[in-house]
Amino acid sequence: MDPNPSHNMTTSSLDSRSHCMEITAMEVHRVAAPPARTMAQKLGSRLKETFFPDDPLRQFKGQPARTRWILAAQYVFPILQWGPNYSLNLFKSDVVSGLTIASLAIPQGISYAKLASLPPIVGLYSSFVPPLVYAVLGSSRDLAVGPVSIASLIMGSMLRQEVSPAKQPLLFLQLAFSSTFFAGLFQASLGLLRLGFIIDFLSKATLIGFMAGAAIIVSLQQLKSLLGIVNFTKQMGLVPVLTSVFRRTNEWSWQTVLMGVCFLVLLLVARHVSMRRPKLFWVSAGAPLVSVILSTLLVLAFKAQRHSISVIGKLQEGLNPPSWNMLHFHGSHLVLVIKTGLITGIISLTEGIAVGRTFATLKNYQVDGNKEMIAIGLMNIVGSSTSCYVTTGAFSRSAVNHNAGAKTAVSNVVMSVTVMVTLLFLMPLFQYTPNVVLGAIIVTAVIGLIDIPAAYAIWKIDKFDFVVMLCAFLGVVFISVQVGLAIAVGISIFKILLQITRPKTVILGNIPGTDIYRNLHHYKETMRVPGFLILSIEAPINFANTTYLNERILRWIEDHETEEDAKKQSSLRFVILDLSAVSAIDTSGVSLLKDLRKAMDKKGIELVLANPLGEVMEKLQRADEGEGLLRPDNLFLTVGEAVSSLSSSIKVQSTSHI
Repeated sequence: MDPNPSHNMTTSSLDSRSHCMEITAMEVHRVAAPPARTMAQKLGSRLKETFFPDDPLRQFKGQPARTRWILAAQYVFPILQWGPNYSLNLFKSDVVSGLTIASLAIPQGISYAKLASLPPIVGLYSSFVPPLVYAVLGSSRDLAVGPVSIASLIMGSMLRQEVSPAKQPLLFLQLAFSSTFFAGLFQASLGLLRLGFIIDFLSKATLIGFMAGAAIIVSLQQLKSLLGIVNFTKQMGLVPVLTSVFRRTNEWSWQTVLMGVCFLVLLLVARHVSMRRPKLFWVSAGAPLVSVILSTLLVLAFKAQRHSISVIGKLQEGLNPPSWNMLHFHGSHLVLVIKTGLITGIISLTEGIAVGRTFATLKNYQVDGNKEMIAIGLMNIVGSSTSCYVTTGAFSRSAVNHNAGAKTAVSNVVMSVTVMVTLLFLMPLFQYTPNVVLGAIIVTAVIGLIDIPAAYAIWKIDKFDFVVMLCAFLGVVFISVQVGLAIAVGISIFKILLQITRPKTVILGNIPGTDIYRNLHHYKETMRVPGFLILSIEAPINFANTTYLNERILRWIEDHETEEDAKKQSSLRFVILDLSAVSAIDTSGVSLLKDLRKAMDKKGIELVLANPLGEVMEKLQRADEGEGLLRPDNLFLTVGEAVSSLSSSIKVQSTSHI
C-alpha cells in the first residue's frame, strides 16, 4: 500500500529504536460497501468474464445495421477482413512462401502419414483440403496447416491398441477418419462454447516435457526405417523399442544404414545452417524435398529396392475421395475413436494456437484463440469427410512460412494448390522413394521439439514446474504418450489444488518512518508493532482452505504469545488480517472469520479486518447481522490506518486509567 506523504514528514525524524513504541496518528478512511447490484447483473458480469473476457461484441456498439452485418461476416470469416485490401505485392510474397512450405509439406505429409500407420497418400490429402478451410476461417497470417508428428504418433499408437493396420487396413483407416471427426467436433465446440481455458491445464512445463519425450519416441520409431528392420515392435516405450532394435540385428541392412546416415547428416546440416542464418531459411525448407528427389534417383539408378532398401510403392493418383461414408458412430470401437479424437484434438489444438500466437507476437497482431479453435475444428470436421486425418498448425512449417515472408493465409492456398498439382500429376515420381529418407525427414523435424534452454530456464525459475516437466518426459519415454501426458496434467492439477488448499499466510511488519507494512521475513528492516499481530492472507478464502487457515492463524497467535512471554513484552491486543489479496470468499470463509472472532474474544484479543475487497465486503455485510464482525473500530481501509487508530485508542485508554 502507498505511504501517506504527510505521515512520512511527521515520522521521518523518529529514531528507529523508538519507532516500535510510537505510531503517529493518521487520517482514517471509511471502508465503503460496493455499489448494489442485482443478482442478474452479478451473474451476467461473472459469465462475461468467464466466457467473453475479450468482449467480442464491443466492435458492434454504436454501429449502423449494415456495418454490423459486415463486421459479423468479417468476424466469422476473417478472410473478408483482409481480402478486400489484398494486393499484387502481397500475393508475390505469399506465392514464394506458399511454394517454399509446399516443398516441406509434401515429404512431411507422406512421412507423418506413415508415422500414424496410415497410407502415405492420406498425408498428402491432409495437406490439400484443410489449408483451404483454414485460409477462410483462420485468423493467423503465419500458420502453415498440415499433419504434425505428435498428433500422428498419438493417433497411430492409440488405434493400434485395438486394430492392426496391417491385418485390418480399411477398418484402421475408418477409425482414423472417425477420430479426426471427433477431434474437430471437440475443438470447434470449445471455441463455440468459449471454453478455451480448458486447454490451459496443459502448462508450458507440461508441454515442453511432453514434446521432448514424444520427439524421442518418434525418433526411436524411425530406427525401423533407418536400419531396415522388417519385424519391429508395435510398442512405444524406450525399453521395448531398444530391445526390438538389438534383438533384430540380423535384419539390419548396411545399404539402408548408409543411405539413412548420409541423408540424416544432410538434413541436420541444412537445419543448422538455417538456424544460424535465418535468411537462408530456404536451405532447411527445401532440404527434405531435395532429399526425396536425390534418394529416388539413387534407387532408380542402382536398383536399390533389390538390395534391401524398402520403398513407398505405388501411390494413388487424383484428389481426395469423399470419406463421410467411412465415419464410425457406433460399434465396439466407438469409445476408442472418441478417446483418440479427444486426446489428439487437445494436443493439436494446443500446438496450433501456441504456434499462431508465437508468430502473431513477432509481427504485432492479435490471434483470437476461440476463433482459432473453431477454424481448426471445422478444418478437421471437413477433413474427416475428405480422406484427411488430424491436422493443425505445425511449428516447423509455420517457421518456414514466417521466414519466407508470408503476408496472409493465401500462402496456405498456394501450398494447397501445389499439393493438388502433385496429387494429380506427380504421384508416380514417389513410387521409388525409399522409406529410410522419410524416417530421416521425421527425425530432423522432431529434433527441434527438444528445447533444452527452456528446460534449464524452468529449472532456474520453478523447481516444482521442472518436476512436472520431468514427469511428462519420463512418462512418455518409459510408459506411453497418453500416460505421460496424463501424469503431467495430474501433477499440474495437484499443484493448483495445493495452492488453493494451502494458501500462503505471512506476518507483516512496519518499515520504520512509513505506514508501509511488508513481509517480516522478506524485508529485514521491518519491525513488529507491540501488541499487534498483522497477518496477510494471499489467496481467496473458500471451503477448501478454511480448516487450514483456521489452524494456521491460531498457531500464529500461539507462537506470537509464546515469543512475547519469553521477551516479557506487552501482551497481544489485536490481530489484523490484511485481506488485500483475498479476491473472493464463500460461506465457509465467512464462517471462518466468525469462528476466529469468537476464539479471539475468549482470549481477550480483537480481530481487525483491513481492506476487504468488493465481493468479500459485500458477503461479510450480509452475514454480519449484528454479530459485530464489521464494527467501525474493527474495519479499516489499510493496515497503516488500523495500527494508527488502534494505537491511539490504546493511549487514550491508558490516559483515562491514569
